[in-house]
Amino acid sequence: MMDAKTIEAIADELLEANRNRKPVPRLTARYPEMTVEDSYAVQQLWRQRNEEAGRTLVGRKIGLTSKAMQAATGITEPDYGAIFDDMVLETGCSVEWDQYTHPRVEVELAFVLKDALKGPGCTIFDVLNATDYVVPALEILDSRIEMEGRTIVDTISDNAAMGAMVVGGRPVRPDAVDLRWVSAILYKNQTVEETGVAAGVLDHPANGVHWLANKIAAHGDSMKAGDIILAGSFTRPLWVYKGDTVHADYGPLGVVTCHFS
Repeated sequence: MMDAKTIEAIADELLEANRNRKPVPRLTARYPEMTVEDSYAVQQLWRQRNEEAGRTLVGRKIGLTSKAMQAATGITEPDYGAIFDDMVLETGCSVEWDQYTHPRVEVELAFVLKDALKGPGCTIFDVLNATDYVVPALEILDSRIEMEGRTIVDTISDNAAMGAMVVGGRPVRPDAVDLRWVSAILYKNQTVEETGVAAGVLDHPANGVHWLANKIAAHGDSMKAGDIILAGSFTRPLWVYKGDTVHADYGPLGVVTCHFS
């Protein structure tokens, strides 16, 4: 493990990058010995500093769960990050493009828990039983670390590139539809850019949620009732620019949309 002073310095550097919108040089180029455990230690301290500043943790995001995302990033294992209250936006919102470092958008499902989830030994059945409802969502990716050449270590340190999320459409109980076959068409400015099916996320989007429960158990952490869990993208990330409108059509589950101003 890296020493505590270095982990603290990196976390503070990322906090400043979030404030000034200037990505820092790639961590793995400066700290080639940095491990996945080191990066989660950075993320944990970054989260703690944000909570001390008044932000409220309301859930988690899971990233890099689909082959589409792994191929797009060159990273072959899932990761996770924190979702704070001010990151949750409603469909139809106007998003300030300048708040993010060249944002990208992904299509996902969000699980809202009615019961706590804790590993180890958490299964897909535990997730489905603990879920109140599932709702369509868009994730807005952000980058506090330069993109070129980044690895899983960089991404985890960067709160798994979480910027914000937009929720909308029709919430459904987890047994009301076959979640594997939920599909979406992603438009940018009236043009279809991506399509995908939720089975692309580890064969079932709930698989990512029980992976998360077991993963964070090793850090003495768990998920609580009311948490929002972004289960992972089943499309490639879509670059967006100022003036773009993004529209995701989930068919029977409705639509999610936002505009970047």
